[in-house]
Amino acid sequence: MARRSACSTSGSVVTPPSEQAAASPEVVRLQRRLQRETAARHEAEAIAERGLRDLYQKQQEIALLESIAAAANNASSVSEAMQHALESVCQFTGAPLGHLLLVRSHDDKSVIESTATWHDQGDGRFDGLRAATEAATAEQECDRYRDLLQSAAPVYCNFTEADAHQPAHIAAAMHSGFASFFALPVVIGSDTVAILEFFSRERQDPQQPMSRLMMQIGTQLGRVVERERASERLLHDALHDPLTQLGNRKLFLSRLAQALQQARRDPDYQFAVLFVDLDRFKAINDGLGHQAGDQLILATADRLGACLRLTDLVTRNNPEDGGNDTVARLGGDEFTILLDKIANPQSAIRVAERVLNVVAEPLLLDQQQVNVTASIGIALSATGYTDVHTVLRDADIAMYHAKQTGRARWIMFDQSMQQSALRRLQLEADLRAAVEGGQLSLQYQPIVVPFSERITGFEALLRWRHPVFGWISPAEFIPVAEETGIIGPIGKWVIEQACAQLKQWQQIGGSELSMSVNVSAVQLNDDALVGVVTNALEKSGVSPETLKLELTETAVMTNPDRALLIFQQLKTLGVKLSLDDFGTGYSSLSHLRRLPIDTLKIDRSFVSQMDKHDDKRQIAEVVVMLARTLAMKVVAEGAETEEEVRILREIGSDFVQGYFYYRPLDADHATHALQQQIVGALPCALEN
Repeated sequence: MARRSACSTSGSVVTPPSEQAAASPEVVRLQRRLQRETAARHEAEAIAERGLRDLYQKQQEIALLESIAAAANNASSVSEAMQHALESVCQFTGAPLGHLLLVRSHDDKSVIESTATWHDQGDGRFDGLRAATEAATAEQECDRYRDLLQSAAPVYCNFTEADAHQPAHIAAAMHSGFASFFALPVVIGSDTVAILEFFSRERQDPQQPMSRLMMQIGTQLGRVVERERASERLLHDALHDPLTQLGNRKLFLSRLAQALQQARRDPDYQFAVLFVDLDRFKAINDGLGHQAGDQLILATADRLGACLRLTDLVTRNNPEDGGNDTVARLGGDEFTILLDKIANPQSAIRVAERVLNVVAEPLLLDQQQVNVTASIGIALSATGYTDVHTVLRDADIAMYHAKQTGRARWIMFDQSMQQSALRRLQLEADLRAAVEGGQLSLQYQPIVVPFSERITGFEALLRWRHPVFGWISPAEFIPVAEETGIIGPIGKWVIEQACAQLKQWQQIGGSELSMSVNVSAVQLNDDALVGVVTNALEKSGVSPETLKLELTETAVMTNPDRALLIFQQLKTLGVKLSLDDFGTGYSSLSHLRRLPIDTLKIDRSFVSQMDKHDDKRQIAEVVVMLARTLAMKVVAEGAETEEEVRILREIGSDFVQGYFYYRPLDADHATHALQQQIVGALPCALEN
């Protein structure tokens, strides 16, 4: 019993020595098993711990990527996204300092530029390093990151004592207690567009997972840069001309609006708008082709840009005052220039003079030299504008006046031009109604043989009696009709009326009477002209050779090949052709020989006061001699005195037209003149 009590007390069974010896192999086996199971458990725990660590690491990496991605998507700019990435990577790696570098392409080389974008946990302790890094040259940074630029992969660098002799920012990093730095590239495709660099107090032991993470971050940030670049391209395309890459109308008006606002705030601030339009651009575009036209536009854009880069020296009292001049292409051959912060109106004039000179320099297009001029209108802020469209309108009006007064010049806008423009718009609207409302009429000026003083024909002259303005000069409304396209139906009406009237007069004064009708350059380029003439001849029944179509020398020589084609078709009909205002254009003898012209008309500028100016008489004699050589007739227009008529007889002019014989007559008075001629009355007695 005592033994049992001892066992109960101790709680264990004491194995006799003899039994222990017998059980040793089993114990050993169990102990070994226990050891194996313990080791397996420890290994499993270690694996689980590593797995948990890896899982945690992965979670942290995913959280980092998600944080950077979310910040990138919500960022208002690339700079903001990069700032967040610097902060996140610094927190993830324990690096106390991060910095953004930009990589730009210049002359097919990568150039690294330091920025002022940092994440700094040093509370001012790293200011020296930051200053040295931002001051580092592009060459130094390119040397440091040569491997990164070539591989587009992260780089790690542990500082050594030898690095203390490297550029100042590396030495400053070591002096600040940093042991290393690492950098990740921000990439788009295979191109590195930025670099995030981080300075660490710990030496780097680059591992594949970390490099892979850095690459993922760089790719994510690259998408941000790519997205902003795409947005910038869209914005650029929306504000720039696709051919020249100059600003377009929208950008120009935006800059002009800024100038107007500044003018309201600052009474001393002045600006000017120059409206530049190329002269005869359409002729070059049509003659040499649209590709040559585009080359001309590009060359003009370059020339205007070069002019603008020099304006600081001529437009501002202080060139360092920071003017914001702008060149834009509104479309076609129209350009505008905004001169910002000019010293006075003369500054704008000097720039306009320079533009005229530069644009007028000879240009080679498709192996052919061309000479182009420009017309410029100037509007000044001193006029007191409140609306950008009004400024542009007035500069445009001034440019139009420059074209109307001879081209290749500048004109400053004034209020009288606006009144003229409003009148022109009114005439344009009223002219359309005049065609249908019977406001247009024809007058006829007789053409006389100076030796017999007998009427041999008439020139039909278009007149417009406006219900409000009264008689309007053809010099004012014909250009409006040409520009608006109304000249087509008006010209058709004139030819039909003139032919019908000629038929009546031929029945009175003989079938030899002729009718001269003016044809504009617009009509000459219209394929309908030949058909209009054909129908008028058939409808009136007049003989084709008694109809003479007059075209100005300038209209014909603008496109002589086109004129030749139309002339040949008209000559097939039997119509006669006259070259009006001869001597005022730029026709050459070779062109005259090619064109089937029947009559040359000496311009009135050479006839007026030719008895007092020998040079005018000599020019008229040369025209007559040229006409004789080319088997053409000559009409001298604008003869007003007996002495002028006497000289025209002497030099052999076939016909004379002018106030000395007759002013333009309406149909009734012209009929009366013919009837008087038949009964033998002197024609000079009728000066209506």
